[in-house]
Amino acid sequence: MTVASMERGGRSRGAAAIGAVLLFLAASSSLGARANTDSNDVTALGVFYTTMNSPPQLKNWVSQNGDPCGQSWTGVTCSGSRVTAINLPGMGLNGTLGYNMNLLTALVQLDMSNNNLGGSDIPYNLPPNLEKLNLAGNHFTGTTPYSISQMFTLKDLNLGHNQLSTISDMFNSLTNLTTMDLSFNTFSGNIPQSFNSLTSLKTLYMQNNQFSGTIDVLANVPLTDLNVANNKFTGWVPDKLKKINNLQTTGNSFSNGPAPPPPPGTTPAPQRPAVPSSSGSNALSDSGSKHSKLQGGAVAGIVICLLVVGAIVTFFVIKRKSWKLSLRRDPEQNEPLSPLASGFKHMKSIKIISTTGKDQFQKTVSMSLKPPTKIDLHKSFDENDLTSKSVARKISLSSIRIPAYTVADLQIATGSFSPDNFISEGSFGRVFKAQFDDQKVLAVKKINFSAFPSYPSDLFIELVANISRLNHPNLAELVGYCSEHGQCLLAYEFYRSGSLHDLLNLVDDQNKPLSWNSRVKIALGSARALEYLHETCSPSVIHKNFKSSNILLDNELNPHLSDSGYADLIPNQEFQESEENSGYRAPEVAMSGQYSLKSDVYSFGVVMLELLTGRKPFDRSRPRSEQSLVRWATPQLHDIDALDQMVDPALQGLYPSKSLSRFADAIALCVQAEPEFRPPMSEVVQSLVRLVQRANMTRMSGCESYTGRHGESGDYGV
Repeated sequence: MTVASMERGGRSRGAAAIGAVLLFLAASSSLGARANTDSNDVTALGVFYTTMNSPPQLKNWVSQNGDPCGQSWTGVTCSGSRVTAINLPGMGLNGTLGYNMNLLTALVQLDMSNNNLGGSDIPYNLPPNLEKLNLAGNHFTGTTPYSISQMFTLKDLNLGHNQLSTISDMFNSLTNLTTMDLSFNTFSGNIPQSFNSLTSLKTLYMQNNQFSGTIDVLANVPLTDLNVANNKFTGWVPDKLKKINNLQTTGNSFSNGPAPPPPPGTTPAPQRPAVPSSSGSNALSDSGSKHSKLQGGAVAGIVICLLVVGAIVTFFVIKRKSWKLSLRRDPEQNEPLSPLASGFKHMKSIKIISTTGKDQFQKTVSMSLKPPTKIDLHKSFDENDLTSKSVARKISLSSIRIPAYTVADLQIATGSFSPDNFISEGSFGRVFKAQFDDQKVLAVKKINFSAFPSYPSDLFIELVANISRLNHPNLAELVGYCSEHGQCLLAYEFYRSGSLHDLLNLVDDQNKPLSWNSRVKIALGSARALEYLHETCSPSVIHKNFKSSNILLDNELNPHLSDSGYADLIPNQEFQESEENSGYRAPEVAMSGQYSLKSDVYSFGVVMLELLTGRKPFDRSRPRSEQSLVRWATPQLHDIDALDQMVDPALQGLYPSKSLSRFADAIALCVQAEPEFRPPMSEVVQSLVRLVQRANMTRMSGCESYTGRHGESGDYGV
C-alpha cells in the first residue's frame, strides 16, 4: 500500500467518523427538540397561562406547544417529565386558575398566594394529589370547591385573605391535613361538622370571618394553635381548647365560667377509671342522693343508672299502651285524664338515654303544655311519631313576613277557581291564575293534602314558614298564603312564559324554539337555584321534585324553580311511581325511595338532557331503546358525531360545537349511576359559568362564531 493510498484511506475513515458524529448530534438534537413534559401537564399549564391573561413576567411560558420542564418555565418544578410544583407567589398575576388543573396529577405543591387572581369562584377542577395548596391573598369569592374534599394527601391548606363566603361540609377525608388558614374571608354559619374528622390538624386560623354558633366541634381536634377571634361565636370555649398554648378567642360572644356537659349524642370525653374509695360515697352524699350510704361510689352509680333507665323504659311501655286506649275515645267526652296522662300535663320534655356497649340510643319526647285541638284519634302514638313530627310544633305567625289572603280574596281573583283561570296541575295540587283589582297577577296553588296522608293539614303554617324563608332570584317567589275554612293555598309570582317543559314540547307560532343561548342561560339559573338549596341553606334543602315543569320562566326567560321547600310532603306510592316523574328519578331513588342532594343532581342532569335534545325524560311513543332519555343519550355524550345527531332539531344547527361538547360533559357527570361520583351543584354551576366565559372569549377572538335566533348571537344573558 502506497503512502498516497494510506492517506486516502485515513481521510476516508476520518470523514466517516465525522459523519457518524454529525448523525449522532443530529439525532440528539432531534430528541431534544421533542417536549420533555407530559402532554397533560403541557395542556393544563397552557390553559392556566391563558386564564391568567398571558402575563409577561412568567418567562418562557406559552399557551400552546410549550415544554415547561425542558424550557425551565418560571416557578415550575419538575421531576422527570411531570410537573410537581408551581410556586408563583407575589408575582402581580391576575385572571384566574385554569379550568383543567385536574390534569396535573403529579403536582404536590401549588402556591399562588398574594396575587390578584379571582373575582370569581375558585375553579373546582383543582390538582387532585396536592400536599400544599396556598391561594391566600387573592380575590376569590363564593364557595370552597368540593374537589378539595378529594385531596386525601393534602397537608397544608391556605385560603386566607380572600372574599370566600361559603364553606362546604367536605372535610371527612382530609385526615392528613395539619395546617389550615381560612382567616380574613366572609365565611358565615356554623363550623362544618366534618371538622371533627381532621385528626392530624395542629394549626387552624379562622379569625376575622362571620362564623357563628359554637366551637364544640373543635374540642377533640388535636390543635396546638387556634385563632377564632373576631367572629360571631357563642356558647363556651371547651375545656380541652383552653389548654392550647396559642389560643385566641377575642371578639366573640363566648360565655364565661365552666362549659356545660357536652350535648346529647356527642362522644363523651374519656374519663379516668373510677377507683373505689371513701370519696366515692362522699360524692354521692354531696349530690344529695338518697343512696349516699352505699359504699363504692362507681358501682353504686352504675346500679342506680340501670334502675332509672329500666324504670323509665317500663314507664313508657305502660304509657304507650294507655295512650293507645285513651286516644280511641271520643274527644268530645270530658272524661278525666288517666293518672299517666295527667302526669304529662306539666312535662315539657323527657330524655331517654340507653347505652349498651358502643351503641347509644337517645330519644327526646317533646310535649306541649296545651295539646293541639285536632288529634288523629285513629293513629297510635309511637316512635315514628316522635322521630318524624313533634307533637308540639308551634310556628309564630309573626315570623311569617308574607301577607295572608282570605279565601274570599282568592275566590274573587280566580273567578271562584274557574276552569278559565286553570293553569296546570302539579304533584302537589292545582294552580290557578289570580287577577286582582290593582292589576297584580299571581299564581295560586291549592295544596291537595289528600295525596299526602302522612302530612296533616294543620302543619300547613309550618310549610308556609319554611318556604317563605327561601330567598333566591332563581326560586319562584312565595308572596302570600291562605289558611282558613280548611283551605290551604299558596300565592306565587306569576311567570308569563310558562314552564320549561311547555316551551320545549309545545312549540307553535306563539312559542318560538328556544335558542342555544337561552338553553344555557336556563340551565345555569336552575343550577344556581339548586346550589342555593343544597349549599347555602342550613340545613340543606333537598328538592325531591326537580323537573322541567317546575322550572318557570319570566319574560326574559330567567328560570325560577318552583315546589322548593315541599320535601316534607312525603309523596304516596302513586306519586313515586308515576310515569311523569320516572324519567327524573335517580337509580337509588327508584330502588329505595330515598332522596338525597345527589338525587337532585341526577334530576338536574336529566333536565339538561331535555335542553340538549328537546326530548322528554320518558317517552313511550318512541322505540323501546329510546324511551328512557338517560339510557339512550348517555353512551353518546362523548361521541362528537353522535352528539350532533342528538341535538334538538329545533335548533337547526345554530350552536357552537365546543359549547355543546362541554354542556354534554356536565350532563355526563350529573347522570352517573353511582351517586358518590356526581358533583355537588357548586361545581356544576362553575362548569356552566366557564362554558359561558369561554364562549364569550372565543367569540371576542373571532375563532368561532354563529348567529342565534332573535338577535341572540352569543349573549348568554349571564
